[in-house]
Amino acid sequence: MSKARLRAATVGGQPDEVEAAFYEALQNADIAQLMACWADEDDIVCVHPGGPRHVGNAAIRAAFEAVFANGGIPVLAQRVRRVESLASAMHNVLERVVVMTEQGPQTACVIATNVYHKTPQGWRLVAHHASPGTLQDIEDAAGGAQVLH
Repeated sequence: MSKARLRAATVGGQPDEVEAAFYEALQNADIAQLMACWADEDDIVCVHPGGPRHVGNAAIRAAFEAVFANGGIPVLAQRVRRVESLASAMHNVLERVVVMTEQGPQTACVIATNVYHKTPQGWRLVAHHASPGTLQDIEDAAGGAQVLH
């Protein structure tokens, strides 16, 4: 892990830096780096695609430790949409994840929302909510036209 990303995760950095450290931790199954991205608050929340809500550091850590038992997650965060203010930031992200199937590696799409708050320790993740995406989401990420509704 680069020193800049480690500093972002442990000191605060900007939301984009904390997010980069979060996704790097997912790829490397690095639970210490991943948890350094989270705020130290009782009400932080994480929802994995199709999974239950995990509330608090201990529950979130346990959920990611279970995921990391199978190794890192080959995930690429793309198409970030940002809404930011002085003390909070919300990033909606298209995650492309490579999953192993009987037919070999396949690309899956996950839509995630990451919420950051500016804390006394710097910017920290307070919510990560991920849902299964669709084939259309993957095609849009590949450069298809965007339709606003």
